Amino acid sequence: MSLDIFAGIRLQMIAALRAIVPDLPDDIAARVEVTPSREAAHGDMATNAALLAAKLARQPPALLAAALVERLVALEDVAEASAAGPGFVNLRLHPDAWRAVLPDILVSGENFGDSVVGGGTRVNVEYVSANPTGPMHIGHCRGAVVGDALANLLAKAGFDVTKEYYINDAGAQVAALAWAAYFRYLQALGTKITEEEFSEEVPGGLQYRGEYLVGVGVQLVAQFAGALADHDTDENPIIAAPDIWLETVRAFTVAAMMDGVRADLRLLGVELDVFTSERAMVASGAVDTAIAKLDADGLIYEGVLEPPKGKTPDDWEPREQTLFRSTGFGDDVDRPLRKSDGANTYFANDIAYHADKIDRGYTVMIDVWGADHGGYVKRMQAAVKAISGNTVTLDVVLCQIVHIMRGGQPVRMSKRAGTYVTLSDLIEEVGPDAVRFTMLTRKSDAQMEFDLDQVRAQTRENPVFYVQYAHARCRSVLRAAVESLGAEAVSADALARSDLSPLAAPEELALIRRLAGWPRIVEAAALAREPHRIAFALYDLAGDFHALWNRGRNDATLRFLQAGDPGSTLARLALVAATATVIRSGLAVMGVRPVEEMR
Repeated sequence: MSLDIFAGIRLQMIAALRAIVPDLPDDIAARVEVTPSREAAHGDMATNAALLAAKLARQPPALLAAALVERLVALEDVAEASAAGPGFVNLRLHPDAWRAVLPDILVSGENFGDSVVGGGTRVNVEYVSANPTGPMHIGHCRGAVVGDALANLLAKAGFDVTKEYYINDAGAQVAALAWAAYFRYLQALGTKITEEEFSEEVPGGLQYRGEYLVGVGVQLVAQFAGALADHDTDENPIIAAPDIWLETVRAFTVAAMMDGVRADLRLLGVELDVFTSERAMVASGAVDTAIAKLDADGLIYEGVLEPPKGKTPDDWEPREQTLFRSTGFGDDVDRPLRKSDGANTYFANDIAYHADKIDRGYTVMIDVWGADHGGYVKRMQAAVKAISGNTVTLDVVLCQIVHIMRGGQPVRMSKRAGTYVTLSDLIEEVGPDAVRFTMLTRKSDAQMEFDLDQVRAQTRENPVFYVQYAHARCRSVLRAAVESLGAEAVSADALARSDLSPLAAPEELALIRRLAGWPRIVEAAALAREPHRIAFALYDLAGDFHALWNRGRNDATLRFLQAGDPGSTLARLALVAATATVIRSGLAVMGVRPVEEMR
């Protein structure tokens, strides 16, 4: 585990507080925080310790804070301590305390920031999980990036993570997909039937008309020849009875679509550990088993739901259904598990799926959904509480819609689908790294505009460029140092042993403080399920590095390579190498490759 200077000071803070308040309970100690100061003038960090313990100590918070200050100033790493406001304590550390972080970064490498806060807890992160009815589109992209980065973040924070995709291959949409693929099959056989004529024969009409199914039709012919069709007297291929071909075409088409999904995800750098089929799960009897368990626990009853709040649809009529007592677990209303005709609801299938994940040993489940599923959160969380006996938690991360823009106008880039932006088209346009980084520059539940012009701009307003440029600058300095000093002198181990005392300028110490906060950011982002914090942290880090670089242009004493002063040069190279290391560590969480030089 990497050195976390904030965690170290926090432990010393609690020890000092216990010396004043010997009977300090563990639950109060656990709430003690040591956080970076919002303003540099107030010091390096602040704590709420006196506020939390004042009542127990029977002292005003300000008085307890003053007593705490007397003990904190005696600590080796503390240069200044002062009481502030109603009971806060501000601290400023000796520069040596900050400089001591650099060797740890250099020795740890990209593992700097790794944490044990997860304690090896088994976490299942399920994301993407799109219906396999067409190419991946931009709506799927954001969930894929957020889910993948979150899984990487949790793994870095010490959780045992499984990345999972739930294939929604049961239900009416997949049946409609099979009909659409069958039409393309008949086309590939040479049928004379038109799309409009075929649509009249399809239950509900032909829903999927994209050209992406043309290839599936050709593959079906290669696999089955004309065996799935009937022929009229002119040997023209025509529709056969669905019981001859529907299941075969459905399975074949889903497999073909999932091959495309996997290929698109690989373009994005997403590799999942597990793919679970809804259809296979239903066929296994898992849904009936889950419902039976809820029934045995007294959580199922036959009842009639009220009409939707605020309106009564014209076709609504009271019908008795099999209902789950989800209101007992925090939901707004009880939810149907079976329809009036006895068929299972989608909710019943989802309960069985989450029960399966529980049976596989996951104590924490995280689902990444589109924001249009926000109304589904409470019922699913209620179901997980019920099916697990309140031993498993379900967190849901919602992703809002993304608008692709160019020149201030919406863009339709799809070459295959015709109606939406495909993931592969977007990646072809700007590259996977730009896609991944940009998708993490907003909190997932906030709508975002993916501006193609901005993603290409080489300016500070483009976070992808700004962070990558910082890393490239670091690497250029280190390459120049290798040429003048030799690779051994500039190795991470050698720099970790160098005298760092020349790092004394405010800009240098500010950059070190930024680097030192990386482990804390990892833990906080993981626990909050917010991978976008990593993008924000890297942007701020890049800003501090670029500021130091620019100061060196005007002040020769701040330049990284100091002719005739090897001590200052090695200290500054240690800072540059540590900066590059933390940037790579953060980019690895985001699934973005660092660049060595900017073209």
